[in-house]
Amino acid sequence: MRLGFRSLSVLASLLFLAIACTWMFSPDAMLANWGIGASPSAELMARRGAALYAGLSVMLFMARGAAPSPARSALVAGFVTACSLLAALGVGELASGHAGRGILVAVVLEAVFVLAFVFVGGKS
Repeated sequence: MRLGFRSLSVLASLLFLAIACTWMFSPDAMLANWGIGASPSAELMARRGAALYAGLSVMLFMARGAAPSPARSALVAGFVTACSLLAALGVGELASGHAGRGILVAVVLEAVFVLAFVFVGGKS
Protein backbone atom coordinates (compact mmCIF):
# COMPACT_ATOMS: atom_id res chain seq x y z
CA MET A 1 0.00 0.00 0.00
CA ARG A 2 1.39 3.36 -1.05
CA LEU A 3 0.70 6.21 1.33
CA GLY A 4 0.05 9.42 -0.56
CA PHE A 5 -0.62 12.97 0.54
CA ARG A 6 -4.39 12.46 0.51
CA SER A 7 -4.34 9.39 2.78
CA LEU A 8 -1.73 10.87 5.09
CA SER A 9 -3.67 14.13 5.39
CA VAL A 10 -6.88 12.31 6.28
CA LEU A 11 -5.07 10.08 8.80
CA ALA A 12 -3.34 13.04 10.44
CA SER A 13 -6.57 15.02 10.41
CA LEU A 14 -8.48 12.27 12.22
CA LEU A 15 -5.72 11.73 14.76
CA PHE A 16 -5.38 15.46 15.46
CA LEU A 17 -9.16 15.74 15.83
CA ALA A 18 -9.08 12.94 18.41
CA ILE A 19 -6.20 14.66 20.22
CA ALA A 20 -8.06 17.98 20.14
CA CYS A 21 -11.18 16.40 21.62
CA THR A 22 -9.20 14.67 24.34
CA TRP A 23 -7.32 17.84 25.29
CA MET A 24 -10.57 19.84 25.16
CA PHE A 25 -12.87 17.54 27.11
CA SER A 26 -10.52 15.42 29.22
CA PRO A 27 -7.26 17.29 29.72
CA ASP A 28 -6.72 15.60 33.08
CA ALA A 29 -6.45 12.20 31.34
CA MET A 30 -3.72 13.40 28.99
CA LEU A 31 -1.86 15.15 31.79
CA ALA A 32 -2.05 12.04 33.98
CA ASN A 33 -0.74 9.90 31.10
CA TRP A 34 2.27 12.19 30.92
CA GLY A 35 2.78 12.14 34.69
CA ILE A 36 1.74 15.76 35.12
CA GLY A 37 -0.65 16.87 37.84
CA ALA A 38 -3.84 18.49 36.64
CA SER A 39 -4.38 22.04 37.78
CA PRO A 40 -6.76 24.74 36.58
CA SER A 41 -3.82 26.48 34.84
CA ALA A 42 -2.64 23.32 33.10
CA GLU A 43 -6.16 22.47 32.00
CA LEU A 44 -6.72 25.99 30.67
CA MET A 45 -3.56 25.75 28.55
CA ALA A 46 -4.54 22.24 27.43
CA ARG A 47 -7.92 23.43 26.18
CA ARG A 48 -6.32 26.35 24.36
CA GLY A 49 -3.84 23.96 22.72
CA ALA A 50 -6.80 21.79 21.71
CA ALA A 51 -8.03 24.64 19.52
CA LEU A 52 -4.73 24.58 17.61
CA TYR A 53 -4.92 20.81 17.13
CA ALA A 54 -8.48 21.21 15.85
CA GLY A 55 -7.35 23.92 13.42
CA LEU A 56 -4.56 21.70 12.07
CA SER A 57 -7.08 18.90 11.69
CA VAL A 58 -9.42 21.05 9.62
CA MET A 59 -6.59 22.43 7.45
CA LEU A 60 -5.23 18.97 6.68
CA PHE A 61 -8.65 17.55 5.93
CA MET A 62 -9.61 20.40 3.63
CA ALA A 63 -6.25 20.23 1.82
CA ARG A 64 -6.36 16.45 1.36
CA GLY A 65 -6.96 16.74 -2.39
CA ALA A 66 -4.41 19.49 -3.02
CA ALA A 67 -2.04 18.88 -5.91
CA PRO A 68 1.65 19.61 -5.43
CA SER A 69 1.89 23.39 -5.23
CA PRO A 70 3.51 26.18 -3.21
CA ALA A 71 0.42 26.25 -0.96
CA ARG A 72 0.62 22.52 -0.27
CA SER A 73 4.35 22.82 0.37
CA ALA A 74 3.65 25.62 2.85
CA LEU A 75 1.07 23.48 4.64
CA VAL A 76 3.49 20.55 4.83
CA ALA A 77 6.32 22.81 6.04
CA GLY A 78 4.13 24.26 8.78
CA PHE A 79 2.94 20.84 9.88
CA VAL A 80 6.48 19.42 9.86
CA THR A 81 7.71 22.42 11.86
CA ALA A 82 4.95 22.08 14.45
CA CYS A 83 5.41 18.33 14.87
CA SER A 84 9.21 18.62 15.00
CA LEU A 85 8.97 21.24 17.74
CA LEU A 86 6.39 19.21 19.67
CA ALA A 87 8.60 16.11 19.51
CA ALA A 88 11.70 18.05 20.59
CA LEU A 89 9.80 19.70 23.43
CA GLY A 90 8.46 16.33 24.54
CA VAL A 91 11.95 14.85 24.67
CA GLY A 92 13.20 17.92 26.53
CA GLU A 93 10.40 17.77 29.10
CA LEU A 94 11.02 14.07 29.65
CA ALA A 95 14.77 14.63 30.03
CA SER A 96 14.24 17.45 32.51
CA GLY A 97 11.80 15.39 34.56
CA HIS A 98 8.81 17.63 33.86
CA ALA A 99 6.94 14.82 32.09
CA GLY A 100 6.78 11.06 32.47
CA ARG A 101 7.49 8.33 29.96
CA GLY A 102 3.91 8.50 28.68
CA ILE A 103 4.91 11.53 26.62
CA LEU A 104 7.01 9.22 24.43
CA VAL A 105 3.84 8.00 22.68
CA ALA A 106 3.22 11.58 21.51
CA VAL A 107 6.88 12.06 20.57
CA VAL A 108 6.92 8.90 18.45
CA LEU A 109 3.66 9.83 16.67
CA GLU A 110 4.96 13.34 15.97
CA ALA A 111 8.25 12.00 14.62
CA VAL A 112 6.43 9.49 12.40
CA PHE A 113 4.22 12.24 10.98
CA VAL A 114 7.27 14.44 10.34
CA LEU A 115 8.97 11.68 8.36
CA ALA A 116 5.79 10.73 6.51
CA PHE A 117 4.93 14.30 5.49
CA VAL A 118 8.52 14.99 4.42
CA PHE A 119 8.41 11.86 2.30
CA VAL A 120 5.05 12.47 0.61
CA GLY A 121 4.88 16.25 0.85
CA GLY A 122 6.16 17.01 -2.62
CA LYS A 123 4.76 13.94 -4.39
CA SER A 124 1.38 13.49 -6.00
